[in-house]
Amino acid sequence: MKNTFFYILVVVAMFVQNISAQKEIIKLWPDGVPGSIEDDTYIEEPVKGKDNITRVYRVKDPEIIVYPAPADKATGAAVIICPGGGYHILAIDHEGYNVAEWLNSLGITAFVLKYRLPSDKIMTDKSIGPLQDAQRAMRIVRKDAKKWNVDKDKIGIMGFSAGGHLASTLSTHYDQDVYPAETNISAKPDFSILIYPVISMDPEITHMGSRTNLLGKNPTKDDVVLFSNEKVITKDTPMAYLALAADDKAVPIQNSINYFLALKRYDIPAELHIYEKGGHGFGLKKKNGTVAFWTLDCEHWLRMHKLIK
Repeated sequence: MKNTFFYILVVVAMFVQNISAQKEIIKLWPDGVPGSIEDDTYIEEPVKGKDNITRVYRVKDPEIIVYPAPADKATGAAVIICPGGGYHILAIDHEGYNVAEWLNSLGITAFVLKYRLPSDKIMTDKSIGPLQDAQRAMRIVRKDAKKWNVDKDKIGIMGFSAGGHLASTLSTHYDQDVYPAETNISAKPDFSILIYPVISMDPEITHMGSRTNLLGKNPTKDDVVLFSNEKVITKDTPMAYLALAADDKAVPIQNSINYFLALKRYDIPAELHIYEKGGHGFGLKKKNGTVAFWTLDCEHWLRMHKLIK
């Protein structure tokens, strides 16, 4: 009898522990996605590769996964994370969940954005689909900031690779009318963190896979300029931290350099780190060389701007 009672206690404890470990998930569009097309064959699929990285395909119902900062460390700052993947998949582990845990260790509340990937199958205008999700996510986080013990004026956006394009797009197109906003709450980030980002749609320096997936094979000149975020920076664009490797063979370093220089033309605070080696997509994976220290350099930048203690 005693053994049975002990077994029940263990099971209950494990159940409670599992429930407490579950992350809050918030659907971005519970009342329906704006500009959506119904396609029952378009089904979300997470796939874990041989490299042990989970990649998510065909996101249809976007959401944010909440990682609250520990109460004893919380600084009031928050970051919405956009994983990369060429606007084709989301590398949601090492450019999403793992990053959220690292930010938590600094006292920052994190929100992993599982955004829709541009597709003519489910969007009337695929070029604005990801931006709709990013704007909506920022408005939700800012609206409910008190719920998560977050300062509504300390909410940043972070992106890796094509997720960096989305993060820089929100930073430069936060006030673009891409859906009927139900509130006048600003979608403008207070800062951005861009890691080996795609910034430009200029064919000379862009990542062509990301460009084609977002704008199609033959985009108009106007769309190329509009989504080349280094060309649409204004004095109101938020400050930025950028990090990448000089030997990145996927996304030319001119993307980050041009964005940094454009920010400086407006005297917007910005910091750019170009590490000698590291390639593309290093995320939080262990790497030899100085690229392994990008998180430490980012931490110093966050501390300098009083976003962490």
